[in-house]
Amino acid sequence: MEKQKGLALILVLWVLSLLTIMAGSFALNMRRESAIIAGVKTNAQAMAVAESGIAMAEMMLLGPDPNMIWRADGGIYEIDSEDAKIRVRMLSESGKIDINKADEALLQSLMASAPVDTDLQTKLVSAILDWRDADDLVHVEGAEKDEYQEAGLSYQPRNKAFQSIEELQLVLGMNESVFKWIEPLVTIYSGQQQVNIQQADKEVLQVIPGLDGGLIDSFIADRLESARNNLPAPPFPSSSGQNISPAQNTALTIVSDALLNDGSRALISAVIKKSDNAQTAPFETYRWQLLTANGASLFTGAMSELLVKQYAGPELNN
Repeated sequence: MEKQKGLALILVLWVLSLLTIMAGSFALNMRRESAIIAGVKTNAQAMAVAESGIAMAEMMLLGPDPNMIWRADGGIYEIDSEDAKIRVRMLSESGKIDINKADEALLQSLMASAPVDTDLQTKLVSAILDWRDADDLVHVEGAEKDEYQEAGLSYQPRNKAFQSIEELQLVLGMNESVFKWIEPLVTIYSGQQQVNIQQADKEVLQVIPGLDGGLIDSFIADRLESARNNLPAPPFPSSSGQNISPAQNTALTIVSDALLNDGSRALISAVIKKSDNAQTAPFETYRWQLLTANGASLFTGAMSELLVKQYAGPELNN
């Protein structure tokens, strides 16, 4: 009898231990699920705020006063609300190097500034030219079908214009570090052989041949000051007939970085163009990309130096 009581006690203790473990596991799973749900919720909130930054930028491009509209030259605009901050940066595609139109000299200057050894610079430039031209003639140190086959690649040059910036990664000799470096400096939406230096940011200006570094710094400072004071943008000291009003951009990139009070972030990049049919929609969207939260933040000290204006949320409704 005593033995049976002992066994019953052991069984009860075992059941209680099992129930305790199950309860603890259930509570842990619930906490994990709650954390996941909370994370999804905050990410969705940050995404919605970043999307509102894109919408605000589009609205601020439609103003009647060309000196009051937001400029697409790399300056940053900040909108503050009770729950979040948004920073928006706009970059005209005409202020970038068009990889479908740029001549060999401009592409060579771009590669000369890239993190790549001298021997590979010419090969990449020639390979880009071979990729986009319509023939199978190989530029000096370039690459056509045979060179891609010899490299063990299962594809060949399109012999057509680049359809996206990402397509550059397929060019023979292109590597990840070089692509990431040149990606913010190039475009397929400009349609121009040369860069509109009035709209270019500092990083692009620094790779254009023949532009003095001191003049670039002075121009960037003067242009930023004119935007802050609602004055016309100054001409670049050595430019000739390249002035284009920000309101006349054919296409531009909008980067919206949302930072919530709890530290959640969302970063969105969109390439838009003014619509030919404004009655249907004022803008056409060419590209919409969610960038990683670890990407280039607009809330760094370097970006703060490019801050044009700060707004309280209600100001944009007036």
